[in-house]
Amino acid sequence: MSMERILLVEDDAEIREGVRILLESEGYQVSEAENGRSGLNLLNDKTDLVILDIMMPGMSGLRTCEEIRKVSNVPVLFLTAKVQESDKLIGLMAGGDDYLTKPFSYAELLGRVKALLRRYKVYMGKANNDAQPDHYIEISGIKVNRDFNEVFVNNEEKMLSDIEYHILLLMMSHPKKIFSAQNLYESVWNEPFFYTCNSTVMVHIRKLRVKTEADPQEPVYIKTVWGKGYKFDAGSE
Repeated sequence: MSMERILLVEDDAEIREGVRILLESEGYQVSEAENGRSGLNLLNDKTDLVILDIMMPGMSGLRTCEEIRKVSNVPVLFLTAKVQESDKLIGLMAGGDDYLTKPFSYAELLGRVKALLRRYKVYMGKANNDAQPDHYIEISGIKVNRDFNEVFVNNEEKMLSDIEYHILLLMMSHPKKIFSAQNLYESVWNEPFFYTCNSTVMVHIRKLRVKTEADPQEPVYIKTVWGKGYKFDAGSE
């Protein structure tokens, strides 16, 4: 079994070294970059995860993530010294899948890394991209592969992040079921839900609507049920 490849983009040499030693001790193959531009040069289709510092000189982590999202839906874990909820949401809006606030414990970092890689391997279907017709869910113009991250809206392929894909797959697997923010977070992130997680779910729902709806302000697929949560309804009401 080949080692999973992690790209670490961090301008602090001490943090870079500590994270690299930790990850290599767990059997991961690590590539390092000290800035966003160098990180983009190292990114390729064999990269399984990007760990990305937000505050870097030159090209910021947010800008770097936006550039990554133009060519790849590889999961991105942000490292940030900012603790405001609004700062974290900006990172998610830029295309990040998760974030970790500095200072962090190595145990917490490793937990986030393993969770993101686990979801990526399961839902990207790297081992087998030969999907059969019954491996798809198709409802009212949206077609989603059950096995890996492949999504079409009215026959146009859409690039979704791992989290966005997982949310959409879950909701389309149970059309018209109302999912609370807690339901979605605990099912997709596989972590305990806290009140602040509600904003994280809301940001990803917003991003998913931008990619799947003709008018994200008037969604026909992913609807808000006020006071309860969200449901996939395909405009049947």
